[in-house]
Amino acid sequence: MEAQLKIAKVGQYELNYLEVGEGPPVVLIHGLAGDYSAWTNQIQLFKNRYKVIAFDNRGAGKSTQIDEPISTQDLAKDTLGLMDHLGIKSAHIVGRSMGGAVAQHMALIAPERVKSLVLCASFAILDPLGRRVLLNMREALEWRMNWADHARHSIQNFVSADFFNHKQEQVKKIEALIGGETRLPACYIRQNEACQNQDTSGQLDLITQPTLIMAGRNDPICSLAATDILTKGIPNSKTILFDNASHFFLMEQPDKFNLALAEWLDTQPN
Repeated sequence: MEAQLKIAKVGQYELNYLEVGEGPPVVLIHGLAGDYSAWTNQIQLFKNRYKVIAFDNRGAGKSTQIDEPISTQDLAKDTLGLMDHLGIKSAHIVGRSMGGAVAQHMALIAPERVKSLVLCASFAILDPLGRRVLLNMREALEWRMNWADHARHSIQNFVSADFFNHKQEQVKKIEALIGGETRLPACYIRQNEACQNQDTSGQLDLITQPTLIMAGRNDPICSLAATDILTKGIPNSKTILFDNASHFFLMEQPDKFNLALAEWLDTQPN
């Protein structure tokens, strides 16, 4: 995949992206942690049926990194700019965590550009627990300024207790992935703040696209309370809960997630 990575100039920023496959466009937006590679499994799974676009958000991966104030709405405009660059009029938008918040703004800013939404472990507004968890992770990075230390202090927030206790090898791989970040800590801190400031809760009724909401029952970041706000607020939505799974239910229960996503995309009008 590395050979196919390209750079798009979007405003004053450069976005590192991958475009593979043919068919209806599907745009994948990663969360606060990581980069486009968070979608590696889904890219491989869907590239034979869809035009799949995955990219590094501004401030992550190999995209432009600047210590500056940022909002989830700013990131939504970046994503729409990337679609303009690629000549994509409309697409199915799949976002995980912060990426789902970005996706909501895309649907509000340019509804004609969004065919359907998939919101994975995401939120319109964080509940008090989610705010505290994000604040604690941010402070761990600010205090230590070391990604490996940040990962060690954060990993238990991303997977269920059962997964943590019984899948230690996989936990180590996830921790190493988070701890291997190369981005500027300042960019993570700014985007962490953007998540804290995210609030589309009063506008969800304006999102009329078909929307699939997926969440882990044991997620302390995007809790069932946060999920319920999305479910009740978005009129044309369907919710799937993952039992005994947390914020990274995509990695904890990949088969269930991939099947649910495939069934959703395959039944959406293009």
